[in-house]
Amino acid sequence: MSTRNIIALILILISLGCLYPGLTRDILTINVGATLPIIGEISLYSATRSIMGTIKELHENDNTLVAFLILLFSVLIPIFKALGLLFVLIFKSAIEYRKKLLKFISVISKWSMADVFVVGVFLAFLATKSNKDINALLHEGFYFFLTYCLISILASQLVKLEEDIS
Repeated sequence: MSTRNIIALILILISLGCLYPGLTRDILTINVGATLPIIGEISLYSATRSIMGTIKELHENDNTLVAFLILLFSVLIPIFKALGLLFVLIFKSAIEYRKKLLKFISVISKWSMADVFVVGVFLAFLATKSNKDINALLHEGFYFFLTYCLISILASQLVKLEEDIS
């Protein structure tokens, strides 16, 4: 295995290590409140969610399509992509399958919404900072998921079939 693919393999494993806490740990807390005369500050709404918790809550509130889309694009496709890249790197004898799988991974990577999800969460966080009655706090799940996205992109760029390396 080339040095490039060894680095890619290590990065894929690290990205998978970041994906699980990125999906299961809290990513964002949003607090909505108001300041009223005499009473002072009151809290009107407060929610802390992880990605998996959000998917579960959406499903339970009959937003199954949205829950499924988040599950597909932010959970299933990233897992399939990582496992597919591991297959490409580990199983050398299946060269035809490896080429097809690498091409397929390249196609589905464009549809993975993991990186878009991270940007969306970050924009929501920034948008709440413009209103004094809304407060948002990013949690460690966001940073794990962000790390997964960045490392996964880098790893997929490094994977090359041995016969393609000159």
